[in-house]
Parts: sequence; C-alpha cells; structure tokens
Amino acid sequence: MAFPIDFSFKKIALAPQIYVRNAQGSVVAYVKQKLFKLKEDISVFSDESQSTQRFRIQADRIIDFSAKYTFTTANGQAVGGIARRGMASIWRSRYDIFGAQAQFEFQEENGWIKVLDAVVSGIPVLGMFAGYFLNPTYLITRAGSNVPVARLRKMPAFWEGLFRLEAVGAASDAEQDAITLGCMTVLLLERSRG
Repeated sequence: MAFPIDFSFKKIALAPQIYVRNAQGSVVAYVKQKLFKLKEDISVFSDESQSTQRFRIQADRIIDFSAKYTFTTANGQAVGGIARRGMASIWRSRYDIFGAQAQFEFQEENGWIKVLDAVVSGIPVLGMFAGYFLNPTYLITRAGSNVPVARLRKMPAFWEGLFRLEAVGAASDAEQDAITLGCMTVLLLERSRG
C-alpha cells in the first residue's frame, strides 16, 4: 500500500470495521473485527465485498493486558505483529510494531491531547465535540534510531473516526504493510478516543 492512506470507521457500530482508502479515494482494504470472540480476531480483505482475504490479525491471549497481535497473510505466513509497550497509560499510547525485517516504535506525539480528550469526553454535551477538536497524532519511528518513517494523524470528524497515514521517511513495501497493519490494530484498540 502506498502512502498516504486514509482510515475511516463509524464510532458507534455493532461490528467494528475500517475502510482503508488510497490517495485517490479508492478502497484498498476493508477491516472487520469478529464479534463474540474471546481472543481478538481481525480480518483484512481487499475490499468490502470480503471475497479476498489479504491479512489476519490475531491476539495471542484472551485478556488484552500485554497481548501481542500477530499479522499473517491469507495463507498463514507471519509478516509481523504489534504489542503495547507497558500498561495502558493516561499519558501516552506506545506500541512496538514488528515487521519481517525491521522494528518500529509507535507513540503519541503529544501526551496532553490524550489527557484533555479523557477529561473533555466525560463532560456532557461538550464531550460530543471532543472528536472534532482533540485530534491525536502518532509518530512511527525505526526502533533504536528514532528515525521517523510515518505519521498517523486524526482528522476532524463528528460521528466517525477519520485518520490519515502519511510517509515521512523511506520504508520498503513489506515495512509499509507492517506499519499499516499496526495502525489498523491500534485504531481498533483505541477507537473510542478522539
């Protein structure tokens, strides 16, 4: 998948699903999370018809605490994974993305946005507008070197989550796939924010 990539999802939906579009607005992937599963099981299809599965994202345990999510192709070949770094924090979201050849760090650029979002979202009426004004930005860097590779930015929206993934550094196609799958996973885990 070539950057920039847009992710959109409805905030209130029975079965969480994400539409992934390229710069021209064409759907390049459709993400659907299975309901009523003890372990997270997420399918990534080539389009919303769900005729061709491209990837699968599965948790390694039932409880979300310190779970690792593995990315596999449709034929079961592992291509990477993602894991939350430490416990869930009120300050910043941090994840490690594991690609087949490289490792990346995924973290929120400004921790104050997450704190303000948590406070404002709890206020009646005003909390409805938090998703329009409080827009977190995540930076994906190469592990160890802190060289930026991509940035995931929340776009203003009222009733849906709208995010844009942009390249800020060089990455191979396999690395772009791992980063994109990592972003999909984080969006499903933290979809209630922003």
